[in-house]
Amino acid sequence: MDIKEIQSLIKFVAKSGASEVKLEMEDIKITIKTGDASKSETTTIVQTAPLTQAHIPTVQAHPIQNNLAQPTEAETQDEDSKYITIKSPIIGTFYRKPSPDKPVFVEVGSTINTGDTVCIIEAMKLFNEIESEVSGKIIKILVDDSTPVEFDQPLFLVDPS
Repeated sequence: MDIKEIQSLIKFVAKSGASEVKLEMEDIKITIKTGDASKSETTTIVQTAPLTQAHIPTVQAHPIQNNLAQPTEAETQDEDSKYITIKSPIIGTFYRKPSPDKPVFVEVGSTINTGDTVCIIEAMKLFNEIESEVSGKIIKILVDDSTPVEFDQPLFLVDPS
């Protein structure tokens, strides 16, 4: 990575509004901090709509019994805790395919090995292949194709068994 790429990265981070970005590559580690956290300001705007005095009849609702079991958020987190999460190492745009006319790298149910490419993240017109650090089966794809991702954002859930 040369000085022009580093300068471009600094400009990109400054425009993105992120306060801190860490980038680790094979031979280089970069941490970029923007702004001062102690000087952060919060502006809150509250608007209230005028209320009209209309008579609205009240209806008493009776709870409906639902025999279908809906998983709670805690149960979902417990299920997800047995899986390994592949996270984004950089900020950029997430792509599931190497190009629009090619097939996706992985699907739900695909078996992957350590070092297999699972996606591409574009950052500053550079396409970075993201390789799996674990072997297993893709359980869930957490990001839609062609959407922006943040540093350390979960991308895939992998069942290592």
